[in-house]
Amino acid sequence: MKILILSGSPRKGGNTELLVDAFIRGAAKHHHVQIVSVRDYKVNPCLGCNACFKANGICAQKDDIAIIYEKMSQADMLVIASPVYFYGISAQLKAIIDRFHNPIRDTFHLKKMALLLVGAATLPELFDAILSEYNLCLKFFNIEDAGKVLVRGVKDKGDIKNTDALNETYILGLSI
Repeated sequence: MKILILSGSPRKGGNTELLVDAFIRGAAKHHHVQIVSVRDYKVNPCLGCNACFKANGICAQKDDIAIIYEKMSQADMLVIASPVYFYGISAQLKAIIDRFHNPIRDTFHLKKMALLLVGAATLPELFDAILSEYNLCLKFFNIEDAGKVLVRGVKDKGDIKNTDALNETYILGLSI
């Protein structure tokens, strides 16, 4: 299976990146895994102009989204990984996801999706808004939920090493 990870952390070497690395260590044993890191691509927010609906999926904006569309078109599984900033995914990752408001999304052949989230707060409801959006995407695209790792209480680089989350994420990757 071809797995594409959308990694939403602009911070190199942070907790989200460590989670992604753990997932890859497990999943890469049996699958081809590729990462799209938000810090490596320039993607503007969606303008809502709907030009893409009139131009066979070609966006009016000239940025790196076409590269990501190509990677998405080849993926069988999508992994969304993000730090949680004020109860939502990172703005950079949200910009990419919002750009899937494009008819090109109908050419994607995703069968599974997984979610990896890291947040500093410890509130039980910390991930509720993101989970709601994730579940709506699963339903909209008729995709199987491959699993979730939701980590609370990690803020500074490396904090995640003091939890069981890296092992849990490795096991999730291995189970795919």
